[in-house]
Amino acid sequence: MEDRDHRDSDVEGRPRASDFIRDAIREDLASGRFDRVHTRFPPEPNAYLHIGHAKAVWIDYGIACDFGGKFNLRFDDTNPLKEEQEFVDAVIEDVRWLGADWEDRLFYASDYFEQMYQWACDLIRKGKAYVCDLSAEDVRSTRGTLTEPGRNSPFRNRSVEENLDLFARMRAGEYPDASRTLRARIDMASPNLLLRDPVMYRIIHAPHHRQGDAWCIYPTYDWAHGLEDSIEGVTHSLCSQEYEIHRPLYDWFLIELGIYRPRQIEFGRLNMTHTVMSKRRFIELVEGGYVSGYDDPRLPTLAGLRRRGVTPDAIREFCGRIGIAKGNSVVDSAVLDDCVRDDLNRTSPRTMAVLRPLKVVLTNYPENQTEEMEVVINPEDPAAGSRTALFARELWIEQEDFREDPPPNYFRMAPGREVRLRAAYIVRCNEVIKDAEGNVVELRCTYDPESRGGTAPDGRKVKATLHWLAAAVAKAATIRLYGPLFVTADPDDVAEDGTFTDNLNPDSMVEIEGLVPPEVAAAPCGTRYQFERIGYFCVDRDSTPEHPALNRTVTLRDTWAKLEKREP
Repeated sequence: MEDRDHRDSDVEGRPRASDFIRDAIREDLASGRFDRVHTRFPPEPNAYLHIGHAKAVWIDYGIACDFGGKFNLRFDDTNPLKEEQEFVDAVIEDVRWLGADWEDRLFYASDYFEQMYQWACDLIRKGKAYVCDLSAEDVRSTRGTLTEPGRNSPFRNRSVEENLDLFARMRAGEYPDASRTLRARIDMASPNLLLRDPVMYRIIHAPHHRQGDAWCIYPTYDWAHGLEDSIEGVTHSLCSQEYEIHRPLYDWFLIELGIYRPRQIEFGRLNMTHTVMSKRRFIELVEGGYVSGYDDPRLPTLAGLRRRGVTPDAIREFCGRIGIAKGNSVVDSAVLDDCVRDDLNRTSPRTMAVLRPLKVVLTNYPENQTEEMEVVINPEDPAAGSRTALFARELWIEQEDFREDPPPNYFRMAPGREVRLRAAYIVRCNEVIKDAEGNVVELRCTYDPESRGGTAPDGRKVKATLHWLAAAVAKAATIRLYGPLFVTADPDDVAEDGTFTDNLNPDSMVEIEGLVPPEVAAAPCGTRYQFERIGYFCVDRDSTPEHPALNRTVTLRDTWAKLEKREP
């Protein structure tokens, strides 16, 4: 990205968005604190990204773009016990899918391990770090509380020579896991508990997904994170609000080492109603069998949203609508749905599918005759043109579009009533066929051959228009209707002895066997459609031409707002 001198417009000359982060960056550029903008997105490769991470990506990458700066993708891979190549690959796929471009700046904290080790030795030589033999439990017990200072480790006053020797032997693998740590020597009475001699290194005899067995001591996140930003020349380290309390520790390390120091700015993290935004909760849901995997379309993971049919453009619009605030926020999931609808309404081709089929036979239509009806592909996109839909004597309509004894203000099909078939003809229901149990299984109707296109030649009014499929070409398909994962806006709103899983929505996924037209059956994974009068759907990964499968992305209108907590 090209560097720009102007401060009030982006690289394409458009007025820049204004928020507290961008305002702070403008001040930094104007004061000369920095002469450029360089951001990064630094995920830990121990889970799949979710929509909260998408907000962070668009803050980091969007700001870099706005100011003609640079953007890095960097993995904070400092814990071999939780990190896997699977997560690295998934993060790369997700960030690329969102549209962020890190160019050639893909970095890993593990590539800096040697430099971090040498810097740790520098702090030992300055008397600012020491090897401690306390167990993790003892470290916690001596840390103190918010109202009481901590107690010094009995190993705090080891000599520089002894600490250097012990630290080198830790690296050489002489000691078992967790038997020793390297701690910063700061202030055990600090009001910020994170400054009470925090652990910098711990012993973990475990292979690293990139470094193999080269290391058996690993840096903690707090020790590594600021160093990584410094090494990469990041100007603005943008992170969520919970890291504000960590900022003094990052600064302490950088100041004591006398190396380049970025500016950290925190923003409020995103939470959404009717879902969870926690790696730990995702693991519980997957391992507990409540969802099918980390890409289950009910989860707010980017893999799940992508599989459900949500586009990067919809997520970008969502991030723009919710804005950037300093405090944490809870956003109604309906806001995301609205962004998805707006996006798919503009871009999705229309087609007709039938979810719960009811057979219709046009008794006065010639048995061997078929017609092709012209249907607009997308009224929001005139350039999309039109398609044809086969019309024949035997059709399918939705079960809910017929009532034998219709209630007031029900204008769809009923005995003796006329309705319009979309882009085809006006038909009248004359006879209802039932099975032995009394279920309606077939409607026998007549069509008005003069009403092709759905318009009555005599100008008579027909109040309802129904979608349909010709029985000859309809393909059986698995249709998954997704709703909110939880019945309550706050999944943690449970009884004293309950858990968040008590609020799981038993109807969050309803699988039915419906019918789709042949072009949908042949469509590749990820193809999105608007099923007219029903909603937006996406071809799933397990779809085949012989038996297609589709996920509902979102309904045509908000149907989640009326959810209430279920009675026990």
